[in-house]
Amino acid sequence: MNYEIFKSVPQGSDGAQEAENRRIKEIADELSRLCGIYETQSGVGKTNVNSFETEQRIAEQMAKSQGFWIPMMEIFNLGIPGPSGHENDTYVADKGIYKVNNLLNNGSIVSLLQKILLHNTIFPDTAYSFYGFAGFDGRTVQPVLFQPRIANAKPASQIMIDTYMAALGFEKGSEEGHFFNGDYEAWDLLPRNVLVDSEGDIFVVDAEIKQT
Repeated sequence: MNYEIFKSVPQGSDGAQEAENRRIKEIADELSRLCGIYETQSGVGKTNVNSFETEQRIAEQMAKSQGFWIPMMEIFNLGIPGPSGHENDTYVADKGIYKVNNLLNNGSIVSLLQKILLHNTIFPDTAYSFYGFAGFDGRTVQPVLFQPRIANAKPASQIMIDTYMAALGFEKGSEEGHFFNGDYEAWDLLPRNVLVDSEGDIFVVDAEIKQT
């Protein structure tokens, strides 16, 4: 594994985002690989591969060895505390928002990073980058993601969201904010997670996504 790819990629072009997506995938793949090795060496059955505690400790070791560990006491250095939700605590900086994810919706770091890659594929205008892992030594590890801020924006109406998703080739599901096409299923696309700017452009800042 070439750990150079774990270094943060400066953003500002489609090529840069593609590189960042490759970096996120490399981190997810390497974390999954190391968890598998640990479980095999420990004699644990395959059904327990990538268990939460194993993943947490390996993520902490990886972050510390590669320079993207953030002690939880330093998390306020990211920016001004913003709104907190079920899944994320947010910290607002000049150019974007840092989201510290508690994994309640995803259950594992690997699953979260895989979902982020799906988001970046479907909604590149609000693509995430990976910033690091935050936590207390030997305790819970929380991924930190960065997303650019959308200037002069407000929550989009559900009609705007439905129209936008239709333009992307998605059909409406049975529940509000739920959409699907031949490749993906996306939900929680509600006004609290979708913005519209002063020019009428739509930006999905958060959504639940899976491949079908």
